[in-house]
Amino acid sequence: MSKKSINGKVILIAGGAKNLGGLLSRNLAAQGAKLAIHYNSESTKADAEQTVADVQALGAEAFLFQADLTDIKNIAKLFEETVATFGGIDIAINTVGKVLKKPFVDTTEEEYDSMSDINSKVAYFFIQEAGKKLNDGGKICTIVTSLLAAYTGLYSTYEGMKAPVEHFTRAASKEFGERGISVTAVAPGPMDTPFFYGQESPDAVAYHKSAAALGGLTDIKDIAPLVEFLVTDGWWITGQTIFANGGYTTR
Repeated sequence: MSKKSINGKVILIAGGAKNLGGLLSRNLAAQGAKLAIHYNSESTKADAEQTVADVQALGAEAFLFQADLTDIKNIAKLFEETVATFGGIDIAINTVGKVLKKPFVDTTEEEYDSMSDINSKVAYFFIQEAGKKLNDGGKICTIVTSLLAAYTGLYSTYEGMKAPVEHFTRAASKEFGERGISVTAVAPGPMDTPFFYGQESPDAVAYHKSAAALGGLTDIKDIAPLVEFLVTDGWWITGQTIFANGGYTTR
């Protein structure tokens, strides 16, 4: 699947309303994709409606789907509605995630369960449903975090619950490969979006900005092209987690 063949392809984006997901929605619409754009809650509705308006202004077909994906029945419904609307799915991208910065000894069971549901459970069953519903030759990509390669405290539930996605990615790529489906994960550094700032003090923000070898926070405009590459010309890359963070962490 070359990049020019995005035209007419059906792409499902979980968390596709704003930040990285919103940018991917707009970029892929500009290439002629048909889009299923998921968003989580009423608080994101205005962003979601603006994104779908922008996408449709670019001439792309698109629809919105609101649901809490931690109820896995909603993941199945999202894929089913996309197939019902467009006749199939070629690419599935999951940008859903939640950060918690908190000392290990202060983390509650409720917080642990929530972080597990959002960062691990949703990722697992999203990949599972994609494996059931994607057309042969399809592409799956999940956003994880460069903290997977960090030696740090305070993010135990975030990095800990994103870590299984590497293993999900490898296993799924092995199982789905005979159908020509590639499965990848992308691990950005701390991204310059509201998703990042809500957890960090000014001192921590300054540290994160200084930690990357190339300087500064990760810009979503530097991540979107990588995701687009992996689900198009880069389809031969599979089972891998790609770190894209300006030298914030490395393996």
